[in-house]
Amino acid sequence: MAASRRTDFDVVIVGAGMVGSCLAALIAREETLSHWRIALVDPAVPRRPNDSETDLRVSALSRASERILTAARAWEAIEPHASPYQRMVVWDAASTHERPDALRFSAAETAEPNLGYIVENLRIQWALHESPWLAGVTAVRSGLAELECDEDSARVELEDGRRLSCQLVIGADGGQSVARRLAGIGRAGGPYGQTAIVAHLQTAQPHRETAWQRFLPSGPLALLPLEDGRVSLVWSTSPEQADSLLQCSEAEFNERVSEASDHVLGDATLTSARAGFPLALWHAREYVRPRLALVGDAAHTIHPLAGQGVNLGFLDCAGLVQVLAEATSKGEEAYGMRVLRRYERWRRSENALVLALCDTLNRLFAERSVAVAAVRRLGMSIVTQQPMLRRTLIERALGLGGDVPALGLRTHPRGSS
Repeated sequence: MAASRRTDFDVVIVGAGMVGSCLAALIAREETLSHWRIALVDPAVPRRPNDSETDLRVSALSRASERILTAARAWEAIEPHASPYQRMVVWDAASTHERPDALRFSAAETAEPNLGYIVENLRIQWALHESPWLAGVTAVRSGLAELECDEDSARVELEDGRRLSCQLVIGADGGQSVARRLAGIGRAGGPYGQTAIVAHLQTAQPHRETAWQRFLPSGPLALLPLEDGRVSLVWSTSPEQADSLLQCSEAEFNERVSEASDHVLGDATLTSARAGFPLALWHAREYVRPRLALVGDAAHTIHPLAGQGVNLGFLDCAGLVQVLAEATSKGEEAYGMRVLRRYERWRRSENALVLALCDTLNRLFAERSVAVAAVRRLGMSIVTQQPMLRRTLIERALGLGGDVPALGLRTHPRGSS
């Protein structure tokens, strides 16, 4: 159904990060929505990646995300810089990576070529910015200041004083979402009391296209394979230890990381800057309001231990576009609450399951009790002996488990590169 021309745009997407840009591209490519006028609102100007420098922030992209990014005409630019990983090894600090209770996942157990890809966030962002589907999208370089929605339309006021009217506002502006706050949508959860330390390391032994993760009492430490042979460190720990790791000398940092990773790849040497990011679990109590929807971190933030953050956001994008397109093809009012509630019921329940699983794992491995540690290792041993259970976990990690949007299950032929 065509939108009324009395609004400036059909949809205003607040936030032009990875999720917001992906959503804009998917709307533009969808035949039933291709007539929509799209505005992408964000004060930040996208930055071109520097081939001589690797972005500290990386994402573990799932198979579903690969397919969604292919549909968004971004994957072709991402793939040369993506590091596929074939295996994942997870073990408890009270054990070793060589013991039977260590979890080992392999692409060989599936029909998939790998378990996913480690990619710099900056590469993903730039590839989406350069997507041909965004050629007709209006970029608005300002931040959101005010938001007003009613039954007929939505109106946004920007920090530079401009006012835009539209049929639908979509908040894709991250964990500190202004769109969510202005809409008055509350959220459940809270800070973890952990900080993620990120850096890039050269290790004495090759990463062997394997993602390594050791669960320490203060939080998990992950070594993720990079395309250039190095590894990306994501070490979630207490704020006090994080401050110490950020301030200590490089030599001390190398020693502490090597010891904390159980020397699984030998001695580690810092090859980049270091940064810390506070961690929290948040879930919006509502994903939609009249003329408003939330996607990505604006709706949910998750612990990085399973690498699901941006993957859930891309699935939100694919799910929302699928709901809007199906409603439009049936002649329904795509901007109405009846349609938006379908998206909310679908994606909120799927995300709640993943958020709860990651939160439970983090809390379980943080438990210092000897008895709990023994039960924990027993549970891991059971998983290693159950191929079907391991396969289920792998499918979830690949983004192929549960109720997956169509674009995550296959690459849509329209406009694919």
